[in-house]
Amino acid sequence: MNCGEGIDTRQIDELFINLDPIQAGGRLTTDAMKAVLAYGDGYSVCDHCTKPFRLDHISKPPLAEFHKDLATFLNMDTARLVPGARRGFQAVADALVKPDDPVLLTAYSHYTEFLSVEQARAQPFEIPANDSHIITPDAAASRIEEVIKKTGKTPALMFVEQVDYQYGNQHPVKDLIKVAHQYDIPVLCNGAYTIGIMEVDGKELGADFLVGSGHKSMAAPAPSGVLATTNEWAETVLRTTGVKGDLTGRTFGVKEVEMMGCTLMGVTSVGMMASFPHVKKRVKEFDAQVRYGNMIVDALLTIDGTQVQSEYPRRHTLTRMNTTDSFDNVAKKHKKKGFFLTSALRERGITGILAGSTRVWKFNSYGITEEQASYVADAFVEIAKAEGIA
Repeated sequence: MNCGEGIDTRQIDELFINLDPIQAGGRLTTDAMKAVLAYGDGYSVCDHCTKPFRLDHISKPPLAEFHKDLATFLNMDTARLVPGARRGFQAVADALVKPDDPVLLTAYSHYTEFLSVEQARAQPFEIPANDSHIITPDAAASRIEEVIKKTGKTPALMFVEQVDYQYGNQHPVKDLIKVAHQYDIPVLCNGAYTIGIMEVDGKELGADFLVGSGHKSMAAPAPSGVLATTNEWAETVLRTTGVKGDLTGRTFGVKEVEMMGCTLMGVTSVGMMASFPHVKKRVKEFDAQVRYGNMIVDALLTIDGTQVQSEYPRRHTLTRMNTTDSFDNVAKKHKKKGFFLTSALRERGITGILAGSTRVWKFNSYGITEEQASYVADAFVEIAKAEGIA
C-alpha cells in the first residue's frame, strides 16, 4: 500500500460536535467546499492572471475585489492574503525590525510571533500579565520604559493579542495601542481568534497592522490568512521589488517583497473568498455564540472542584478549564486513566478536547447551536454524576 491509499475519510464535523480549540472557527462553509473541488489545482486562480501578474489584481475569480472587501471589512486601508497569520507576523517583522532591535510581545504571544522576531535577529521582550491573565496598559508602559532603559532603544514594534490562545481572554487592545503610540511604537494586533469570529475595527482600535487566520477563524482552507494595514505603513510592509539581474538585466515589475510576489494560489484563496459572505454575517452573531459557551462553562462549574481559568463570565468561545480537583480525581482511579473523559464524551458524540486531559484543558464552542450547547453542558454533568463527583 502506498501512502496515498492510507488516507482515511475525515468525518469529524459530520459525526461529532467538535470542540477543538483551533478548529472551531475554521470549519468550511458549503460554498467553500464547492470552491475546494473547483479550484483544487495549484494554480487554478491564475487562468486569467495578466499584467501586473499579482494575486491582488486578478479579476476572475474576483480576487482583486476580495482584497478591497477585506480591507473595508476590517476598516483598514489595504489588505493582502497571506499563507496563515504567521506569514503576516513575518512580513511585518521583516519590514520594520532590524537586527538587535528590541521588540515587545506579551506573555501570551504565539510562538510564531517570537519566531518572526528571531528571524529578524531582534531582541524579544515580554509584557507580563496580571493575576487575571490580562495584559494591562500599565504593564505595557512599565515594560516599554524598562526596555528603553536596558537597551537604549525604543522598541521597533509591539505585538498584542486581541484574544490570546492560552486563555481566550479579551485584552484591552485599544488602550495598549494608545500606550505604544505615545512612544511612537507601531503595533501589530494579532486577531487570529477574532477576525472572522467577531467584529473587528482596525481604525477604532488604532492598530497599525491587523493579522488574521483564515483557517483558524475565517472558515477557510489552510494555510490562509490576512494582513491589513494603514496608508502610513503600506509602502513599508508592501514595498515592491527594486532588484535587477546583474547578467540578464531582469526586473520583476510590482512584485511585493514581503509577500514574496504572490501569496495564496488556488484553493486557499478561493475557499477563503467563498466563505467570506458567510463570515461577514456570522460576526454579528458573536454575542449569541458567547452565550452558548457560557452555558457549557456554567454547567461545568456545578461540578465540585471545577474551575474556569479564563476570565468569567466568558467574553469569547475559547475557554480554559481546570478540573484537577474533579475529573482528574476520577482519572487517578479509573481503568482508562485520563482518557476516561474524552472517551465518555466521544460516546456522546462530542470530540475535540485533547485526549487524556483531565487537569487543565481548553475547548472552543464557536459555531454550535443553542441546542448543541445545552446537550454538551448536560453531557459533562452526566459524566460527572456517573463518576460520583456531581
